[in-house]
Amino acid sequence: MAQQQQISLPAKLINGGVAGIVGVTCVFPIDLAKTRLQNQRSGQQIYKNIQNIFDVFKAIKLAANDFFRHQLSKDGKLTVFKEMLAGCCAGMCQVTVTTPMEMLKIQMQDAGRITAQQRVMPSVVTTLKMGGTSAVLCRSYNTNPAPQVMRLSATQITRELLKTKGFLGLYKGLGATLMRDIPFSVIYFPLFAHLHQLGKPSPEESVPFYWSFMSGCLAGCVAAVAVSPCDVVKTRLQSLKKGANEETYNGIVDCVRKILKKEGPGAFLKGASCRALVIAPLFGIAQVIYFVGVGEILLGYTPHSIYSS
Repeated sequence: MAQQQQISLPAKLINGGVAGIVGVTCVFPIDLAKTRLQNQRSGQQIYKNIQNIFDVFKAIKLAANDFFRHQLSKDGKLTVFKEMLAGCCAGMCQVTVTTPMEMLKIQMQDAGRITAQQRVMPSVVTTLKMGGTSAVLCRSYNTNPAPQVMRLSATQITRELLKTKGFLGLYKGLGATLMRDIPFSVIYFPLFAHLHQLGKPSPEESVPFYWSFMSGCLAGCVAAVAVSPCDVVKTRLQSLKKGANEETYNGIVDCVRKILKKEGPGAFLKGASCRALVIAPLFGIAQVIYFVGVGEILLGYTPHSIYSS
């Protein structure tokens, strides 16, 4: 059984890294739209595209899930419960590494929205009616060119966070990130494994690459939509700079309560379609590259997958 083969964790990490680079390069524009939609504003892009390379580290969950599935399958059949447990462990491993990077990414993606809002400065002017004494209030906007805004970098944001919030400031929203990524992994990995297995022509043959892609897309889409409310809460909590009249939140419960009260239940699905469009191709592409076995080839091993048993 392939499940009993010894896996190479370094090779799996290389696979995940390569898969992440290709995947995030393809879906970056949609991920930007998702963040903007969840924060309910639009603005001008003033960030560097290199920020989304942070998402490469999300691919750590692919290697971690492979590792935990292998360990849990040593004492017998890999049940659905064990598959979910492996996904849960993989999600926890990922979050410890990626939470600070998610924090930085959201600040950079959301910077344009805040800047654009500041450019439109409403003012109230008083205009006297011709031949009358009554004053009429009307709204006008400052049309002066906005000062040039320095492009943000991850280094600048990190320094500012460390200076003002300390090291723990990089982990703001950790609870919400766990609340999103653990359920995502619990749903995604077992669903992908079973969909992937359906495409196996025979016990001796491997699954076609296009089936791996479709399985990754479908499983990613389902899992992404399922945890979208948690992603909205996470994005709101990790957005440090607020625009005019925007709420501040004191934790997950306060965030959920204020969103429900002021925006209604539908607000928790903001950006859900964009998130599905990000996650589906991201994991579809990642799974294809992951199963090619680039890491095993580079390290001189024979590519294999514990899903192919």
